[in-house]
Amino acid sequence: MSIEKEKKKQLGKFLKSKRDKLSPIDFGITIGKRRKTSGLRREELAQLAGVGLTWYTWLEQGRDIQVSTQVLESISRVLNLNNEERKHIYLLANHQIPLERKGNVENSLHPVVKNFIDHLEDCPVYVTNEKWDIISWNSIACKVFGDFTKMSEKERNAVWRCFCSVEYKSLLVNWEDHAKRLLAQFRGTTNRFIGEEWFGNLVNDLKNNSREFSQWWGDQEISGTPIGEKEIRHPYVGTLFMEHMTLQVYDSPDLKLTVYRPLEKEDTIKKVKKLLNK
Repeated sequence: MSIEKEKKKQLGKFLKSKRDKLSPIDFGITIGKRRKTSGLRREELAQLAGVGLTWYTWLEQGRDIQVSTQVLESISRVLNLNNEERKHIYLLANHQIPLERKGNVENSLHPVVKNFIDHLEDCPVYVTNEKWDIISWNSIACKVFGDFTKMSEKERNAVWRCFCSVEYKSLLVNWEDHAKRLLAQFRGTTNRFIGEEWFGNLVNDLKNNSREFSQWWGDQEISGTPIGEKEIRHPYVGTLFMEHMTLQVYDSPDLKLTVYRPLEKEDTIKKVKKLLNK
């Protein structure tokens, strides 16, 4: 059996399994004494989803038919699929994975994640959302990168801060290389928001306030988020060397933790401890 046929077969099995677990009562359907089906019938789901019974039957049978994203969304709604289940049927139907439903996107940080961040006392950590707004941080991050508690919402946007904060520019020894990489990462993670008001406003504001952003934005560079090392020129303790990596929060994939680990170079570990006690 080909991969495509196997995917369609598995899609049909999954849809049937979810349909069988639904209660007709939840949809206002009266259950008669002679009813043998405990879950929804195919014709009932097809009617609720607004699709033809024959076509839906073929879908559950794993036949070689094409399904649109609109139909997948309609079926997802009736089956009450969560975001992971939606992704699953989109992949089986050979469609691009959809955006998270806006009502389910979590920009608030789970207490367990916040506790984890606070526990890393000597490792600067901050969290960004899909707009690259810094929404959470630990104490040492404020002492290394600037006091986020005293910044406005705009100033806490990581891209805005990189290009428009004189203080931040002075921190990074290789600011230009860092800024170009960050710009490529920003474009790569936000291309799905093209056309949205907040995205257009942020890009226009950056163009108007940063000559470098305006010049480099047209380069159309795209990049992932690399693991690496940064040299930081701190105004109080001098040069710091730190390894850094970015982690994705699985339950809230639009949230990313950037973690810095102090290295032994230039007595960075001792300097970070000094900042902790400052």
